[in-house]
Amino acid sequence: MLQKIGFQPGFNKQITETTAEGQWVDGDNVRFRYGTPEKIGGWKQLGDDALTGAGRGLHHFVNSKARKYAIIGTNRILYAYSGGVFYDIHPIKTTTTLSNAFSTTNGSPTVTITFSGDHGISAQDIILLDNFTAITNSNYSATDFDDKKFMVTSVPTATTLTITMPSNEAGSGATTSGGIRVKHYYPVGPAVQAQGFGWSLGSWGGEVAGEPTTTLTNGINDTVTTGIILNDVSQFPDAGTNFIKIDNEEISYTGISGNELTGVTREVRGTTKAAHSGGVTVTSTTNFVAWGEAASGDLVLEPGMWSLDNFGDKAICLIHDSAVFEWNSAATNAETIRATIISGAPTASRHMLVSTPDRHLVFFGTETTIGSPTTQDNMFVRFSDQEDINTYVPTATNTAGTQRLADGSQIRGAIRGRDAIYVWTDTALFTQRFVGQPFTFAFAQVGTNCGLAGQNACVEVDGAAYWMSENGFFRYAGRLESLPCLVEDFVYDNVNLESGNQMISAGLNNLFGEVIWFYPTTGSSVVNRQVTYNYFDSSPQRPVWTVGSLARTMWEDSAVFGSPHATEYQAGTDTSFDVVGNTDGRTIYYQHEIGTDQVQGGATTAIVASIESGDYDITQARSSQGQQTGVATFKGDGEYLMKIRRFVPDFLSQTGNTQVTFLLRDYPNDTQASSALGPFTISSSTKKVDTRARARAVALKIANTTTNQSWKLGTFRLDIQPDGRR
Repeated sequence: MLQKIGFQPGFNKQITETTAEGQWVDGDNVRFRYGTPEKIGGWKQLGDDALTGAGRGLHHFVNSKARKYAIIGTNRILYAYSGGVFYDIHPIKTTTTLSNAFSTTNGSPTVTITFSGDHGISAQDIILLDNFTAITNSNYSATDFDDKKFMVTSVPTATTLTITMPSNEAGSGATTSGGIRVKHYYPVGPAVQAQGFGWSLGSWGGEVAGEPTTTLTNGINDTVTTGIILNDVSQFPDAGTNFIKIDNEEISYTGISGNELTGVTREVRGTTKAAHSGGVTVTSTTNFVAWGEAASGDLVLEPGMWSLDNFGDKAICLIHDSAVFEWNSAATNAETIRATIISGAPTASRHMLVSTPDRHLVFFGTETTIGSPTTQDNMFVRFSDQEDINTYVPTATNTAGTQRLADGSQIRGAIRGRDAIYVWTDTALFTQRFVGQPFTFAFAQVGTNCGLAGQNACVEVDGAAYWMSENGFFRYAGRLESLPCLVEDFVYDNVNLESGNQMISAGLNNLFGEVIWFYPTTGSSVVNRQVTYNYFDSSPQRPVWTVGSLARTMWEDSAVFGSPHATEYQAGTDTSFDVVGNTDGRTIYYQHEIGTDQVQGGATTAIVASIESGDYDITQARSSQGQQTGVATFKGDGEYLMKIRRFVPDFLSQTGNTQVTFLLRDYPNDTQASSALGPFTISSSTKKVDTRARARAVALKIANTTTNQSWKLGTFRLDIQPDGRR
């Protein structure tokens, strides 16, 4: 007979698939709404350009002229987005005018820029060149450099730096006229969180005895990166980035093909490239510290991050552990103006926000002495005078002040709540409430052993704060609650908390009652997974959670633009649209919950969504509650094999076709049968599907694989009957 197959909302990955009868156990790109699963909405790239670096800050606001802005901070550049266009508003640290300081070499893409004094610029910093008038003795023209941004390739000396062009110099060597301007962008930080380096973390230089050696087969000149062949590579590492030393030059490589090094980079670790003769000794230097190089240790380098907010028309932008800047969106020709440093404000802080409605600018993990970065205290809070973002020294006539928190080693993050600011350390939660003079703010610890995993791992909605800690998910709405989570082991057994905690970010999708956490898995240096909590459909007895592969570095809800916006980081070397020589990847800016597919750069690709149930089995006995609960009318203890003769699909608002598969097995520890029942292609007009299958347990899988497909599940019915015990 036909049996209704009912399922509880959400995934349950804390139990076995056999135990999870009547539940969903896995899926991707699905959500639950009104208790039933459906495919998530699509997303579309905003703007025609890719941004340089990894998105590490996102804030939406509407200014007094009713213009909508998104402020996007990557680990390289600060952008303002409005009207479908990205504007570079990144602050300039220094501007230097140079004369005749520009040189090239025939056959090389390297351009050397020489300064009259120390320039203070590091490799991978961004510089903007302008005021180029003419270039002679070169195939490059002034337009190749004028008003162009470049990523610095190397810094050979304190007074020189190099950039890399897309093509080689074909002239005899460029010379320039006029005063070239070099504008140095404020550095933000690395694209990903990584193991740090520092003095005293290991031995000072020196070569470790017993490192493998061989000889160079053929001589090489000082420029080649191919044809570097060793006589014996059997003891040389061939995975990841490795190093060799030939004479006094260190060379890195990423692979070995035969006896030839691949992925070669010359003159690394501060050494100078040179020609080398065949037969010279080659030493592996992967496992020891080069002279003058810091050793690795337990120090963690946090990614380049932003804290973004707005003080009226002004966007307030803090570089993590650095200075804070303002950008006036209401100024005339605002998009041509750059953010500038806020005078009088702290110069080194971990986090920042604007307190409303009292309108103070609050800094967390900041300086005890303003203007002295060396006094930065990771537990120190400082706030401005009311309505004055330039005054921070407390007096008897203002509301500026300070406070040091007690529980924890560092303030991790803070967000505005309905009646308080929530402040997290790595171990505890505090509230910060405006009380007026003489104290301005009252601080209270409201939770312990519930610290924030990373700066952006928290959101607030409807008076409640939700966050991800290093030991679970939490909620605070007047009292601290641990969120029961049916995918907790799956998440925490795989999340990278050791060197990826600061890349965890939370987003609110209020249209569907969802809090989403995006996180990197173990071994990953980039965000590659998400876990979602549905606070609309959840109850204490049945919390609704899903997991998936949606990877977003930042997410902003629909309040300003009508739909959520998010950033996706694509690692690797890419010139993006505005930085020549970029090696730090790119960010794509998306509008979400639009259509059924992914649209990027004019190309449309399918969003593959799927959901899979736990095992369903039967006995010959009937369940007295089956029809009332929507669960199968046969008790599920697997006493009998079952014969599946047909099924009746039930979809709501189906677009295109949907694939339905029944996964079969006879015992819990069996692998699912290689010959699954299906997939069956279901259209909106499909009434029933005849089948022929026999198994002790069956699991349902629903998926789509091509474009223009969407679905929302109703109640499936299976025509099944007991078919013997063996």
